[in-house]
Amino acid sequence: MVTPPAAHTLVATDLDGTLLRSDDTVSARSRAALARAASAGAQHLIVTGRAVPGIRALLADLGYDGLVVCGQGAQVYDAGAGRMVRSVTLDRELADTALGKIEAEVGQVFAAVDQDGADGRTLIEPGYRMPHPSLPAQRAGHRAELWAAPVIKVLIRHPELTDDELAGAARGAVGDLASVTMAGPGTVELAPFGVDKGTGIDLAAGLLDRDPAGAVAFGDMPNDLPMFRRAGHGVAMANAHAELRAAADEITLSNGDDGVAVVLERLFA
Repeated sequence: MVTPPAAHTLVATDLDGTLLRSDDTVSARSRAALARAASAGAQHLIVTGRAVPGIRALLADLGYDGLVVCGQGAQVYDAGAGRMVRSVTLDRELADTALGKIEAEVGQVFAAVDQDGADGRTLIEPGYRMPHPSLPAQRAGHRAELWAAPVIKVLIRHPELTDDELAGAARGAVGDLASVTMAGPGTVELAPFGVDKGTGIDLAAGLLDRDPAGAVAFGDMPNDLPMFRRAGHGVAMANAHAELRAAADEITLSNGDDGVAVVLERLFA
């Protein structure tokens, strides 16, 4: 029997693999469940690995005008005001050094970066394949071009290693140069050290005058673990990575089967 906290003042949802279906849309059922939670006084907080430019169209479609935690916690964006509340950048020299250390361990990797700012670009070096082809990206001629402007995170892929193998090797190689996380299939990322979805939800919840311990959080990948540790109740999707499922208080249906809505309908009946 699942017994979540009695009071839920915050509903924190990841996007990819969680609130979004495979076609990058939010179902009518999920929209209705989020509206029901809002009518009961719960604040919806999107907490995503995507940078701000990659979610603006989605926010407009949802009519979402609150705070958004983006870029694995590196950005907090006010959707209603259209302004960045906070942004933490990854030192570019450290990032380049970290890539060199990773390649010394596992051989060549292919990299991309999300630039800083509400209008920052995603740049990809030759050989890098975007895990979400629908997201806007621009090709760079060579790696040095990735460091032309401040960045919030680096995305890496390996031609042979699995995501788990690459993430493990990267953590061992970079130490405290950066935080390493796995955000989705083909998405291993380097963020500023000590920055993650947990620090992001802490900041956003404080600005909203909400206690993260009163949050019910939904996710599907290991990058959601820091968010689960802050939240009062962590819900993993049926399609979630095994590491997140093991840490969850509850497992719901998949993102394609409205798993977020199923839980919210029960909590805010």
